[in-house]
Amino acid sequence: MVVQGQTVQIARQIQEEGVLAFQVRDLSFFYGKEQVLKGITLDIPKRQVTAIMGPSGCGKSTFLRVLNRLYEIVPGAKATGEVWFDGLNVLDPRVDVVGLRRRIGMVFQKPNPFPKSIFDNVAYGPRIHGVRRRRELKAVVERALRQAALWDEVKDKLHKSAFDLSGGQQQRLCIARALATSPEVVLMDEPTSALDPAATARIEGLVRQLKEDFTVVIVTHNLQQAARVSDHTAFLLLGELVEYAPTEELFTRPKDPRTEDYLAGRFS
Repeated sequence: MVVQGQTVQIARQIQEEGVLAFQVRDLSFFYGKEQVLKGITLDIPKRQVTAIMGPSGCGKSTFLRVLNRLYEIVPGAKATGEVWFDGLNVLDPRVDVVGLRRRIGMVFQKPNPFPKSIFDNVAYGPRIHGVRRRRELKAVVERALRQAALWDEVKDKLHKSAFDLSGGQQQRLCIARALATSPEVVLMDEPTSALDPAATARIEGLVRQLKEDFTVVIVTHNLQQAARVSDHTAFLLLGELVEYAPTEELFTRPKDPRTEDYLAGRFS
């Protein structure tokens, strides 16, 4: 078992080398008495796409929510172990959760724009964090919309309702909203599950582009999507990490027979 001092030393070394975004060590998670994650240990590299896949109920979304402490909105939820990010243990109660979530953004399964204009959706986070000048807000909004590959489609209707956008555009707007606070990491929880194939392809292309500037961790139930967009893939089953490897290796040469069975569709 790694002791606290050793873990801090490792985290600082990795931070200096700039290799990893997260170091997850012996992570377990409980909703009340129900254990959802069981002793997960893995490293998530910076500026790459890491996919988390597995059947329904395996703990994928819970794992994602641990990375920015979003699980705390659920009564009785508890995480144990260590999740190191930039030299900080995310699970330490002394960590500033608001600041953490600014640095680790989140995009949910279904598009969830606010009942505001397109502009105000994207400007929402920066305003909370103290950006008030209109000129600065306009620059932030344009940057985020460009990063989300949406600017050219909405630049002439920024003050119209976000609900006027199509489903795929709304999801890209939510990605822009997450990017507006200049996070280092973007978490995505099955971001294309509610979209049609064309909109899904746009989001997948965007995910591949985002890794030039951000670390992306994406939960997906779609094996083909994981293969298309990710650099590394983790396979979870019944709360356990079965296998974690570079995506091409995991899909072509899985080491665990359970991974092979899942990829072959023998269970889902």
